[in-house]
Amino acid sequence: MKVMNNIQVKHKEAISIPALKVKKRENKNLVLMVLTIISVAIFLVSFTIGRYGIPLSQLFNIVIGKLFSLPVTWTRSEEMVLFQVRIPRIFAAVLIGTALSASGAAYQGLFKNPMVSPDILGASSGAGVGAVIGIMLSFNSVAIQFMAFIMGLAAVILTYSISSIIGKNKTSIVLLVLTGIVVSNIFTAIISITKYAADPDNKLPAISFWLMGGLSTIDNSDLLMFLVPFIIGIIPLIILRWKINILSFGDEEAKALGVDTRKIRIIIIVCATMLTAASVAIAGMISWIGLIIPHIARLIVGPNYKVLLPVSIIIGSSFLLLVDDFARNMFAMEVPLGILTSIIGAPLFLYLLIKGKKAWS
Repeated sequence: MKVMNNIQVKHKEAISIPALKVKKRENKNLVLMVLTIISVAIFLVSFTIGRYGIPLSQLFNIVIGKLFSLPVTWTRSEEMVLFQVRIPRIFAAVLIGTALSASGAAYQGLFKNPMVSPDILGASSGAGVGAVIGIMLSFNSVAIQFMAFIMGLAAVILTYSISSIIGKNKTSIVLLVLTGIVVSNIFTAIISITKYAADPDNKLPAISFWLMGGLSTIDNSDLLMFLVPFIIGIIPLIILRWKINILSFGDEEAKALGVDTRKIRIIIIVCATMLTAASVAIAGMISWIGLIIPHIARLIVGPNYKVLLPVSIIIGSSFLLLVDDFARNMFAMEVPLGILTSIIGAPLFLYLLIKGKKAWS
């Protein structure tokens, strides 16, 4: 009789485990659907608000009319505001939010540390040096962005090279992070020295404004330039997101599963660096996105990167777009985006640390 009872219990457990997995999968799909709906709503509403309001119905009229060459039922001002100001700015906010949150999530998984952000290896400070040099040399905006992007990549290459030399070609996560902190501080010091030496009437305001971050100067050409490194960086991260789960087990376990940890680590670092450097190049220093968004996503869907990375992307793009909406509508003078993300991000991160202290235990 006891044997029969044990068999029945085991049979029920065997049935309940797959059912539980199906339920969890359904819950995650529901979360993705709800977040996507919210993101689309924020995206559409962002086009309608601003100093020059455009009703949602008129928005659709303009877009459909331009696509199908229908008779003009809108003003020239509405068309210019939509296509020359709102579209590049809103799409830039979405793509930059995507880039920073994806690179932040990837780095946190790669380094197995929830305190890691996209600038941990010096990409942001390196890009900052490039932009500051470009401004000091009176380059045009395209050249400044190119300088920032190249210097962001160069900073991470320098970090990785120094780490490899010190570690005698053996990649150590701790050594890489510590080297990144050193390189980042060196580049930050260079920025400070340059600001100190800059012309206070001309160059210094331009440098300070750029470093505070913002999307007010974004145009269609900036957006097209950003798309190239964005696509190159984001696609491999999405494809390889399940391997980040394996990397979190440790190198020995990952190698036992047939994963080349060195190769995957380099790919993730290169992709995340491209996304971070490109974001800083066109928008300046926008902090906290890559740090807090993965935490929010982890609290919602857990640590599985097959779901965590897409959810981080959805939340990150919506969050930055929402903050930018506040930045351009809250006051008569536009607030730099980096200031707002810091004001919102710091207390929010403290709350997330208190709320999710068991998430990484």
